[in-house]
Amino acid sequence: MAAPVMAEGDYKVAMVTDSGDITDQSFNQTTYEACKAFCEENGLDFNYYKPDGDSDEARIASCDQAIADGYNILVLPGYLFAASIVEESPVYPDVKFIALDMSEADLTGAAGVDDVTQAYNTENTYCAIYQEEIPGYMAGYAAVKMGYKHLGFLGGMSVPAVIRYGFGYVQGANAAAEELGITDEVTVEYAYGGQFYGDADITAAMDTWYSTNGVEVVFACGGGIYTSAAEAAAKVDGKVIGVDSDQAPIIDAYGEGMTVTSAMKGLAPTVNTLLSAIVLDDTWSDYVGKIDNLGLVSDNVEENYVQLPLESTQWNDGFTEDDYKALVADMVAGKVTVDNSIDAMPETAITVNDLGNIK
Repeated sequence: MAAPVMAEGDYKVAMVTDSGDITDQSFNQTTYEACKAFCEENGLDFNYYKPDGDSDEARIASCDQAIADGYNILVLPGYLFAASIVEESPVYPDVKFIALDMSEADLTGAAGVDDVTQAYNTENTYCAIYQEEIPGYMAGYAAVKMGYKHLGFLGGMSVPAVIRYGFGYVQGANAAAEELGITDEVTVEYAYGGQFYGDADITAAMDTWYSTNGVEVVFACGGGIYTSAAEAAAKVDGKVIGVDSDQAPIIDAYGEGMTVTSAMKGLAPTVNTLLSAIVLDDTWSDYVGKIDNLGLVSDNVEENYVQLPLESTQWNDGFTEDDYKALVADMVAGKVTVDNSIDAMPETAITVNDLGNIK
C-alpha cells in the first residue's frame, strides 16, 4: 500500500491504540489527549485508530489504514508496536513514526536481528524509553516521608522496566528513612506477580500483605495488576501507588482516596516535544533515528519525562508539593542520584523482604 503524496509541511497526525482504548487512564488516553490538544492548538487534522484485536496483525492493519487515510505522522504508544515499527517504517519512508516506550530490545526482538539499525527504518522513526528508576524512587521517597512505614512492591513480570521501577522505589524509601532516622522501622515487601493483570491468586497474596502483615501501601507496577492490590486494599482501607500514568481515577474507583500517588512516565511532554520538532521547529533531524532514554530535564517538574502527578498526589506535612519540587531540583542538579542497575536488589539500611514470584 503506497502512502499518499503530501506536500512538505502538510502534516496530519494519527495515533493507534495498543491493547487498550482512549479511556484507559493510562498510555492510550494520555497519548490521545496530548496529540489531540497539540493538533487543536496548531490547526492540524488528528484522528485515532483502534485495532480490531490485540495482535501485531491488527495493529499493523490500523497503521496501514491511518496512512491510507492521509496521516503522515503516526504516534504509537507502547512496546506492543515493535512489530508495527519493524514492518511499517521501511514500507512508508515518507511517514514519520513516533514510538513511545519502545526499546532497542523490543525492536531487535520483533525483527529477529542483533543489530537494531537493521530492525527498522532509522530515517523516519523516533523511539523513546524512560528512566523508570527515577519515578520509582520518587514514589518510595514520598511514601516514607508521608508517614508510611510498611510498604509493598507488586511488580508485573520481572522485565527490565518493572525492575527499574521496583529498585528505584526501594532506594527512595531507604533514602527517606535514612533522612528521618527510622531505618529500623521501615520494611518493604517485594514480589512479582508473574503477569500483567490481577487475578484471585494475586489478590489472595495482597490480602495477606494488607490484612495479615500490616502493609499500608503497595506500589502496583505492571499494567492491570493494580486490580489485585486495589481489591485487597479496599477491604482494610489500604493505599496503592499507581504506575506509568496518573492512575488515581481508576484505582480510586475501588475506594475513595486510595491512591497515594503515581510513578509516571511523561508521555505528554514527549508527544509535545516531538510534534513541535516536526511541525513547528523543523528540528526532526535532531531526533529521528534515536532511541532516547528520557528522564529529568528541568526544575519545572511538569516539563520532565518522569514525574509524580501534582493534582492527585496526597501531599501532607511530611511531604509537600514544595518538598517534591525541591527533590526534583536536587536530582536535576546531581545532588540526589538513583542507581539504574537491575542485576541485584539495592543494598539498604531498611528491611526488604524479596519474596520472588507470587506465581
